[in-house]
Amino acid sequence: MSVHVAGVLGLILIFIIGTLRPINLGALALVMTYLVGTAIAGESVANLFAGFPVDLFILLTGVTYLFGVATANGTVERIVDGAAHVMQGNRTAIPWIVFVIASLPAMAGALGSAGVAMLAPLSMRLAERYSIDRRMIGLMVVHGAAAGNFSPLNVLSGIVVQAVQKNGLTMSSSTLFFANLAYNLVLAVIIFLVFGGLRAAKMTPGIISPDSTRNDPRSHFSVDQIATLVALVGVAVGALYFKLNIGFVALGAAVVLHLIFPAKTANADQRISWNVVLLVCGIVTYVAALQRFGTVTAVGTSIASVGSPQLAGLLLCAVAAVTSAFASSAGILGATIPLAMPILAQGALSTTGLVVAIALSATIVDATPFSTVGALAVASADKDEQAFVYRGMLRWGAVMVITAPIVTWLVFIWGRT
Repeated sequence: MSVHVAGVLGLILIFIIGTLRPINLGALALVMTYLVGTAIAGESVANLFAGFPVDLFILLTGVTYLFGVATANGTVERIVDGAAHVMQGNRTAIPWIVFVIASLPAMAGALGSAGVAMLAPLSMRLAERYSIDRRMIGLMVVHGAAAGNFSPLNVLSGIVVQAVQKNGLTMSSSTLFFANLAYNLVLAVIIFLVFGGLRAAKMTPGIISPDSTRNDPRSHFSVDQIATLVALVGVAVGALYFKLNIGFVALGAAVVLHLIFPAKTANADQRISWNVVLLVCGIVTYVAALQRFGTVTAVGTSIASVGSPQLAGLLLCAVAAVTSAFASSAGILGATIPLAMPILAQGALSTTGLVVAIALSATIVDATPFSTVGALAVASADKDEQAFVYRGMLRWGAVMVITAPIVTWLVFIWGRT
């Protein structure tokens, strides 16, 4: 059996088994990585280990550990109290404030994961306080971050534009930015309507929760809470301004706080979302193996040779969406955009139109719980709600995988030819 066929069948089998049986998809993916990698691809176990996303493991572990400390000592509760006091029961505005704030770090040049890592845990607690659907808040955080993806300052914009320029072509970077911003804004409106935004607006603010009427300034922050606030701000500044690795910085801050205030942060490490870590790292390890086997490139190359430029464009958008749902958007863009160059060389399609369609298809699907930002949103929910949030984001992500290639193809490729 061809390694490419085996790899695709293995991915399908993972989801079938994971749907029919209550088994963590990440564990299934790791087993499948070993079976396909050693038995069919002939790889060594050392090579299989190379695909494990250590950066993602550190990010998820560090962020959930840090906010586990902040939750254990009451800091998160105090922050949410303050936010609730400022909001004064305006639950309708909360999802939109979250969307806007999540977009700012990405527009300023940070990777989406940095802003989501800091905002998602606090947004989830605020949603809990106001009885807002956690799926809505999680998706607002993710799509808010996605809205800033192709800012001229963002690395993803640089990846796309440079890939085009290296092949002697030109494109409109402003069209890329505004098209992405508009697409995510439209999705935010749909999310707000689908997940009960209008119903929430009709509810009486005064009966949301007994906690919502607390007046935060009535008592002082304790020493450990002040230290935690300083740590949270320090991690945010270090990641967003100094470009430090947010996973390691968050992990370091959590360890220091846990050492200094052991009594106030007891069992904080048990709040790490290990099930989400296993889920995402397992899936990403398997997809990394498929990329290493050349399966993704083989499929993309076959598509690029299709006779019809328009059909080839649609299929490339589909490949970008499907693969990026389980892997790094930056990596997929770097691999997929060059595949579009032979098609663009024919002159039948608009360079900007095709590139924008591929770029959006590869990033809109970050709402799946297998992407970095999607996983952070799921991991930020309370443990008893993670399965609920996971299923909601999985369904939404599946819809994005199907609709993004079609809609972007209709708007930016078919509509421009």
